[in-house]
Amino acid sequence: MTRTSPTILVLLLLLVASLAAPALAAPPHAQRDVIADVAEAVLPSVVNISSTHVGEMDPFGFGPFGDDPMFRHFFGQPFEDLPREFRQQGSGSGVIVSADGVVLTNSHVVAMAESITVTLSDGREFEGELVGADPRSDVAVIRLLDAKGLPPLPLGDSDALRLGETVLAVGNPFGLNGSVTMGIVSAKGRANVGIVDYEDFIQTDAAINPGNSGGALVNLRGELVGVNTAILSRTGGYQGVGFAIPANMVEPIMEALLTDGRVARGWLGVRIQDLRPDLAEAFEVGATDGVLVGDVVPGSPAEEAGVQRGDVVVALDGAEVSSAAELRNVVGMRLPGSRVKLKLVRDGRNKVLTVKLGELPEEGQTVAATRDAPDLGGLVVAPLDGSTRARLDLPADVRGVVVTDVQPFGRAAEAGLRTGDVIVEVNRVAVESVEAFGEAAGDGENVLLLVWRDGSTRWVVLD
Repeated sequence: MTRTSPTILVLLLLLVASLAAPALAAPPHAQRDVIADVAEAVLPSVVNISSTHVGEMDPFGFGPFGDDPMFRHFFGQPFEDLPREFRQQGSGSGVIVSADGVVLTNSHVVAMAESITVTLSDGREFEGELVGADPRSDVAVIRLLDAKGLPPLPLGDSDALRLGETVLAVGNPFGLNGSVTMGIVSAKGRANVGIVDYEDFIQTDAAINPGNSGGALVNLRGELVGVNTAILSRTGGYQGVGFAIPANMVEPIMEALLTDGRVARGWLGVRIQDLRPDLAEAFEVGATDGVLVGDVVPGSPAEEAGVQRGDVVVALDGAEVSSAAELRNVVGMRLPGSRVKLKLVRDGRNKVLTVKLGELPEEGQTVAATRDAPDLGGLVVAPLDGSTRARLDLPADVRGVVVTDVQPFGRAAEAGLRTGDVIVEVNRVAVESVEAFGEAAGDGENVLLLVWRDGSTRWVVLD
């Protein structure tokens, strides 16, 4: 048997240790930082957008007396040499989504812009042409003139995002080009925020500040999952709550703008409200998932299909709907002329109606205006006579009793019910007199009211 000398044994051990050392503790420069890799890949696709708008101003508007005729009479025209036009500039961010220069941004970034300049991360500047804007969703599309070979950012599946997933916000806050912040997906499907008409926001705590509007929200695969659009702040700066339009909502709007320069939205012609527990009980619906029809627009697709006031919409094309905002978004993303199947609950029974959607009118919020149904109480009502009808300028077909007073600290006042409201129905019974109102209200518990105000009706419950 051959024995190994101690010296050779020590050398073999040292050799084994030296070979194993790199695998146990790689030097810092050899490690890859995923977040840094994503930021490095995304930055060239995020641009700075500068827009210019020329407005007019009245030179006599300066100071507290500048527009006073007596001031002009005694002091002449002291500001007549000042320019009557001013050039207003705006700044925001955008995302390159095609190699030939298609750029996504927010509608408010380029609102009323007469000239658009887009600056890339490498300093190159391009003239931008507004392809189209959709203020209802705050999405706009710009095309860079004479551009080719640009680095586009791929669109990701925003529906696949998970709460807590890491995301990066990339943009130009306060004019600081190429800024990257990191956070998580705080929430999805944020609606009724009050920023735009069609809302389905991704909420994130990645720092978003003025100038980030139109910038990219990306996942760790480097995909565009949202377009940053707004912050919720009491100071105007970052406070941990930012909103981005999800990519799955942006993509069809972008395609419509590229094809037609505008977005044609489907229209039902209903005014709806969320189904709160008290309303669900009043309408004999087992759950609060669903949307209550508060009114139907005369001559609308919904009326032609047989939708009625008081119907509860529980599904559209087999997919359940749980909120007014959700139904509004789904209908709004359908093409005018398409047919949808509405599953309704009417008087405790299921019903399915097929509706051929119209096109949402350009003016007015006539589709899916969300209305809440607060508790009521402390009302004083009076008959709806001719003088009251004339004073309130009521249509001839509006009949009921008018609210003449609201108890200052009662439930009605807290709910926002006000004088001039017309109560049309009580517990699904039409009322045209104070006596009928009292009889239908009964003991005053669990009373369902239909209230007319400002051209439409809404349901409320006195619990």
